[in-house]
Amino acid sequence: MKYVLKVLSKYTWLIIAAIICLYIQANLDLKLPEFTSNIVNVGIQQKGIVDNTFNAIREKELNKILLFVNENDKDYILSNYDLILKGDKEYLDDYPILKSENVYVLKDINSKTRDKLSLMFSKPLTIKMFIEYGYESQDTDISIDEYYNYLETLSQSEIEKLVKDMNDKLDTVGESLTSQMTINQVINEYEVIGIDLSKIQSNYILSTGGLMILIAFGIMLIAILTSYLASKIAAGFARNLRRLVVNKVMTFSNREFEKYQTSSLITRSTNDIQQVQNLFVMLLRTLFYAPIIGIGAYIKVSGNSMSYIIAIAIILVFLLVGSIFYFAMPRFNLIQTLLDKLTMVTRETLTGIPVIRAFSTENYEKKKFDKANRNITKNNLFIDRTMSIMMPSMMLIMNLVALLIIWVGGEKIDLGIIQVGDLIAFITYTMQIIMAFLMFSIVSIMLPRSIVSLRRIGDILNTKVSLVDGNKSIKGKDIKGVVEFKDVYFRYPDALEDVIQNVSFISKPGTTTAFIGSTGSGKSTLINLIPRFFDVTGGKILVDGINIKDMKLKDLRHMIGYVPQKGILFSGTIESNLMIGQDKKDLDLIKKATRIAQADEFINKKELGLKESISQGGTNVSGGQRQRLAIARALAKNPKILIFDDSFSALDYKTDALLRKTLKKEVKNATVFIVAQRISTVLHADQIIVLDKGEVVGIGTHEELLKNNNIYKEIALSQLSKEELSNE
Repeated sequence: MKYVLKVLSKYTWLIIAAIICLYIQANLDLKLPEFTSNIVNVGIQQKGIVDNTFNAIREKELNKILLFVNENDKDYILSNYDLILKGDKEYLDDYPILKSENVYVLKDINSKTRDKLSLMFSKPLTIKMFIEYGYESQDTDISIDEYYNYLETLSQSEIEKLVKDMNDKLDTVGESLTSQMTINQVINEYEVIGIDLSKIQSNYILSTGGLMILIAFGIMLIAILTSYLASKIAAGFARNLRRLVVNKVMTFSNREFEKYQTSSLITRSTNDIQQVQNLFVMLLRTLFYAPIIGIGAYIKVSGNSMSYIIAIAIILVFLLVGSIFYFAMPRFNLIQTLLDKLTMVTRETLTGIPVIRAFSTENYEKKKFDKANRNITKNNLFIDRTMSIMMPSMMLIMNLVALLIIWVGGEKIDLGIIQVGDLIAFITYTMQIIMAFLMFSIVSIMLPRSIVSLRRIGDILNTKVSLVDGNKSIKGKDIKGVVEFKDVYFRYPDALEDVIQNVSFISKPGTTTAFIGSTGSGKSTLINLIPRFFDVTGGKILVDGINIKDMKLKDLRHMIGYVPQKGILFSGTIESNLMIGQDKKDLDLIKKATRIAQADEFINKKELGLKESISQGGTNVSGGQRQRLAIARALAKNPKILIFDDSFSALDYKTDALLRKTLKKEVKNATVFIVAQRISTVLHADQIIVLDKGEVVGIGTHEELLKNNNIYKEIALSQLSKEELSNE
């Protein structure tokens, strides 16, 4: 986890920016249902009339309302209106009723004053409505105006009693219905006055709808920006994490490579990191957004009498996700292991094609690949089929919840408890809450596989490397290249016995030390101890008197030119392969190296020469050419120590002889080590070390060993006749 936090710390400000964007987006999303509700409630049902504060009202109608208002409120209401007398031409176009009646027109007031007036009008308007509805239901000969004239004759106490009785009746009526009825009186009054209600309605719908479009456009832009930031953070995180993994793997010794298979390392640095990257994209886009939208939507509907429906929806979502988790979770843990297996089989098949074809085992390899492929396919199909249940199930839950809300809400609309727009908004908020839980569910489903991948990556990064880098820098020092083995022992990890025992010798610059022995005698193991592919388990190896364990690995390996048994080339050109060990391009040194390695002959025949392309693994050149280029690459480095690990076996005798002859003539200051199987390769070495079962059983020149060492003599006689040996 510390590596994740370390990598993410570089993107702190981008993460903060993404969270801010998500917060803004969530709040804008929460605004849209309110606007939808307003368009239905206000724009359609109320014809664009926002509240029950009259912009204009006939004098006689206001007087009727003021009958049910106390003296203080009456004075406040009248102070905010101007009385326009009938016949006033300045206002006649706006209020045609002025031809016959006086009109009160609202002054230019702020929103706070308007809200206060609306509150003052609310109860009196409702009382007025009930009185008029009650009057219409009675059989009487007096007009409504005469009835109001009668009410004006009542005392203040009688009016207050009437208001109290009416208020008791109002308590049984839903707030929504009361609001709707008072607004309807405003609408009716505007129609009588002659105000253009269609214009008010269209203006309200257009302004509210336009604002919704702007908010939706803003949500789109923020969503794009958030996606960009999330992708940038996740991609950068994956890049840096992959760099950490590769850098860590580059420090591995052969011991660590034996612990982790190559196929597993490939999967961990590609697919596993990709899984973690995908998770981070989802986390950045949903982890902060889902809670904001879910909690915000719940706050919006928490006071609603239908909020219990949301609890039902959440329980159903939890049951669905929990069931899917129960069946899919074990498969997520298995999939990365199966992917390792598939990568390993594929890699073995591709790299071993020549052997497969030579032994006609194509059908066997196909079956092996098919088995690994089918295993991962079955696992993925099971996961995909299980996951495919989620979306239709979620849609079913959402639609059933919507039906339940409409069923329950329809009755509440009928009772006047809520309005149609409020019901639409409630449905939208409920869907937002469910979607928030769905987002969490999707992240939760991705989480197990990503955690497995993260754990596998962590295993690599937390691996304690057996090769500890030294602290002595030899850069810039005059290093000659004297190599000394002092009582060296080596045992492979978890092995029961040593494969190298009590080896001691000295090799000096300008000399060649050759190693020979039967297969499994420890020649390659011994030579691989010099560049510290493994560390000795006993004794020490010195270069110019300095223990190689104390040297910085980079400095140690910089002075060594190493040619492995199998010549490995990289995709690029001949020149790019030969430049690998050079600090800066030295074309003269490259040409000298190719001449010594006997590679200039076929390079010069190439149309592009050193610029000729090399395919991955060097498959477009022969084995001998590949080996000569590998030798030239080591020589082009101009090293102090040259190591040839059975590097001449792919060469014919003539090329082998020419190469060694040129090597001895041209490379005079390097300490040369040669591991070979052929006597002809080592017989001219300055000292030959004979190994048997990891022990040195002889050191000397060819002539000395031929006389004094039976093992060497047996090897020599098994390859050359006595006459050939004597001629040599």
